[in-house]
Order: sequence, then structure tokens, then C-alpha cells
Amino acid sequence: MDAAAAADPGPGPAPVPRTVRRAVVTGGAGFVGSHLCDRLRAEGTEVVCVDNLLTGSEDNVRARSADPGFTLDVRDVCDPFDVPGPVDLVLHLASPASPYDYARHPVETLRAGAQGTQNALDLARRKGARFLLASTSEVYGDPLVHPQPEGYWGNVNPVGPRSQYDEAKRYAEALTTAYRTTYGVDTVIVRLFNTYGPRMRPKDGRAVPTFVTQALAGEPLTVAGDGSQTRSLCYVDDTVSGILAAATATHPGPVNLGNPVELTILDLARRIRDLCGSDSPLTFVPRPTDDPALRRPDISLARGALGWQPVVDFDKGLALTVDWFSRLA
Repeated sequence: MDAAAAADPGPGPAPVPRTVRRAVVTGGAGFVGSHLCDRLRAEGTEVVCVDNLLTGSEDNVRARSADPGFTLDVRDVCDPFDVPGPVDLVLHLASPASPYDYARHPVETLRAGAQGTQNALDLARRKGARFLLASTSEVYGDPLVHPQPEGYWGNVNPVGPRSQYDEAKRYAEALTTAYRTTYGVDTVIVRLFNTYGPRMRPKDGRAVPTFVTQALAGEPLTVAGDGSQTRSLCYVDDTVSGILAAATATHPGPVNLGNPVELTILDLARRIRDLCGSDSPLTFVPRPTDDPALRRPDISLARGALGWQPVVDFDKGLALTVDWFSRLA
């Protein structure tokens, strides 16, 4: 941790409590979404999970199959939809979120950010519910400001190979803001930085599952470019805690949710290799176009307005993630 992070006074006041009896989670069968559903149920909230299973999986919510407080509604949020009964909170996470997925599904990704967001906002508006948009650090693009504060507007290529995801989320933020200012919908925008943990898919194209599966198989670890690009990785339990802190507070965002501890991709590969007890060599492959050189959140706002900051040690979270993948092998 750097000196600035170490000198930070820590979390601010606790968020204002809100009663959430029933929540709708779009994309709730995905990696982060399924963990969010589990946490909501653990807190006694009834959950309706809406997911078309394009990139999510019923396996992620199978443990909830006999849970009377959980409903899996398999549908595409890009089509208008309704949920019978009262709803206190709509959490919109539906979108392909890994480079592998949004490269394969560019139109679906853009539709999830556009029609999907509008349909989820319309549901929240009809129900008088608070609405949370799970946006992304990718709205900052390849940043010219480091670390990235919420006031930074980003450096994004609108027609590049990552544009379907970047621009879908940027549009979703604009639409959420418009519903707040025009219709008075109670909204909050969170920008999630790189999240890792159990239930990631082995071949989703992100660095952690790629390196872990390669190391466990004794294959070369494929490091993009020279590996000097940085990422800030947040364990999924911390990300979910941040989402719920934002959902039950009053701040409209945008607010960054991520871990300010920054490391290079090369260092990440070496740490994963060591943790897996692997002697896999490192091999260097071409770096993808528009791959961000730097990524680190400024979480001052989350600390002050939400009383949130990550608490899971990186090595502990990484060990839990490796254990997850080793049981899949």
C-alpha cells in the first residue's frame, strides 16, 4: 500500500439505513451478481434474479433452487419486463463483462447498456424503487489521470475493439442520470474496478482466471505486452459490500468501488504462479489494442460517503480463488 493510502483516516460515517424487503438483480446469475444475490438472501431480502444466461450460469445460483425467497426469471432484460408485487431495490448488473464475452457479443453488450438499462429503470420508476447501476472503471478508458477519481471524464476510443463495453456503460450512466433528473427516480451509479474471486469462468479472458488455469495446468502463463500495465484487484466479497453500501445510502454517485492497491500484470502472473506451486514459464504475447496502461481507483468518495473500503487481503482472496479453480480442474 502506498503512503497516501496508508495515511487515509479510514471509513467515514455509516450509510443511512434503508429497508430492502425485496430486490430485483439483473444479471444475477453472473459472477458478481450471484454473490450479490447470496448476500441479499443472507440479510433476509427476497430476491428476483433476472438473467438470460448469455454469460451467467444456473450453476452460480443452483444452491438457491429450493430457497422460497429466491426466484430465477430467465429472460432478456433488453425486452420490456415486469416483476409482480412490490420492489424496493433494482440492481442492474446485466451485461457481458469480460473482454472475451463482449468481443463475441458486441451488439448484445450495447443493448444491455441501452435497452436493458432503460427497462430496468422503467421497472424502478413504476415500483418507486431505488435503482443501482453497476458501471465500470472502463468508462475511464486508457486514463491520462492516475489514480482515477470520479470527476475524471476518461480517455475512451468510441470505435475501438473495446468500445461496445465502454460506450454501453457510459450511455447507461447518462441514461440513469437522465431518469434521476427528469423523472425523479432514486438512482445511484457505482463504477466497479477489476473484481476477482470464486465463480469466475476459466476462459473469460480476464487476467486472474487465465493465469490461474494456466498455472494449475502447467501451461505457460501468457502475459500481454511486457506486463508493465497495472490493475487494482478487488475481492468479490468487498465489491458486493460496496454495492450494498451504495444501494442503501443516499448518494447518487458515480462512486468508485475497487481496491487502491495497484500491481503490474507481470507481478500478478508471478504471484499466481507461486501460489499455485507451478513452474510454468512466462510467455509474452501481443498486448490487445486499447488495453489500459494504468488502473487504480481513488476511493475517497466511497470511504467518506459510504463508509466503505476493501478489507480482504489480496493474497487471502487470491488463495480462495485458486482453491475454487483447483476444485474445478
